[in-house]
Amino acid sequence: MRGLPLPDDGRPVLPTHGSVSFLPMPPPTFHLRPRTLRAGFRLGLFALTLAGPGLEIRGASAADPVFRTVLRAPGQDGVVTSRIPALATTTKGTLIAAFDLRHASAVDLPGDIDVAIMRSFDQGTTWTQVERVMDFDKNVPGANGNGIGDPTILVDRVTGAIFISALWVRGDRGAAGPPIPNEMAGQFMMIKSTDDGATWSVPVNLTSQVQDPAWGVAVALKGPGSGLQLRDGTLVIPTYHKTYPSARAGQSAFIWSRDHGTTWKRAAPVTVGPARTSEAQIAELEDGSLLMSIRDHGPKKLRAWAQYSWTGDIAKGQWSVPWSVVPDPVCMASLIRHPSGPLLFSNPNSQTNRIAMTVRASTDGGRTWNGGRLIDPGLSGYSCMTVLPDGSIGMLYERGEVKYNESIHFVRFPLEWIMQAGGKASDVPAKAGKQK
Repeated sequence: MRGLPLPDDGRPVLPTHGSVSFLPMPPPTFHLRPRTLRAGFRLGLFALTLAGPGLEIRGASAADPVFRTVLRAPGQDGVVTSRIPALATTTKGTLIAAFDLRHASAVDLPGDIDVAIMRSFDQGTTWTQVERVMDFDKNVPGANGNGIGDPTILVDRVTGAIFISALWVRGDRGAAGPPIPNEMAGQFMMIKSTDDGATWSVPVNLTSQVQDPAWGVAVALKGPGSGLQLRDGTLVIPTYHKTYPSARAGQSAFIWSRDHGTTWKRAAPVTVGPARTSEAQIAELEDGSLLMSIRDHGPKKLRAWAQYSWTGDIAKGQWSVPWSVVPDPVCMASLIRHPSGPLLFSNPNSQTNRIAMTVRASTDGGRTWNGGRLIDPGLSGYSCMTVLPDGSIGMLYERGEVKYNESIHFVRFPLEWIMQAGGKASDVPAKAGKQK
């Protein structure tokens, strides 16, 4: 893969695998062991045990069909917190979890943040060691952490390739200057694996493909969470952008690729209302149109939804009039479609706090949702779901005791359990129609 050249003083860390053996570590301690492989690059290897203080593994039972385990604990490996989970199932049935390693604090970019992955070969029961796959040198002169984060993961089921996109912020992402060539602001980066996540490419800079110069000083962001592949093979990643210096204006949209991720184009953004929208997720409906679940920063405290339809050319599609349904505390949420038909949606079930992680189902294209199942009554934030090889559902979500973003948990549960939930989400959706 080739992209825009990266600055000589901000070169990416190239992960190299296969020639390095992971060291067995005795529980319950955690260790960070960076190794220098050759000049200019380094690989960070973390050893993780699945037993020890704060790490719980609970198997499913008839009374509670949810399998639970802690993927990332607070302070693990010397990292203050791990945030922004992304999850996907590869063509070989491997689970790949991607997330931020926020070394110094839980705050967003800019900062000292890397993107890391873990893999599971048994549907999430056990996981490999943590591997940093996107990492820029924080010591570059003039950088403000030189971090990269907010991953979105996507699997091409035709080629088997896996993509992770993320936002690279070398300095102040609201810095003045031309938005595309300004490496100090946010850059849209992507890596690729062609061997089931064992090795990854050097990051490619896609900013010029996905950012519109007409936005002015803006940052093109992605997901976070997961992308999808449509039935015709098109790859789709949800995106949004913010305009600076206020960062108060922004709209949700998506980018797509018809050449298996070599080039990308952007779709027109959806307009929900006067308030900005941001983090979104997308599912393909039965009729081939796209359903977008949108984080709405307006006063409703409900999830916003819109449908994108087209005939022939996806670039000439049109957004429906948005509707609002399902309580939401203005938070990122997950949306997927199960191969058997129903849509699944996860978010904190509250209009005021990030608490009570809940999974719901819809059988009418997202117009109405059932009452759902409570996954966790505690503090919870971002989440990401995937369909597992046996048809059950795997999910990563943020959780905490004092704050919602202290740790990342993995759960696995059967689809039928969600479908059998009683009740329904309140707030009747608006009548469908086309945007003018």
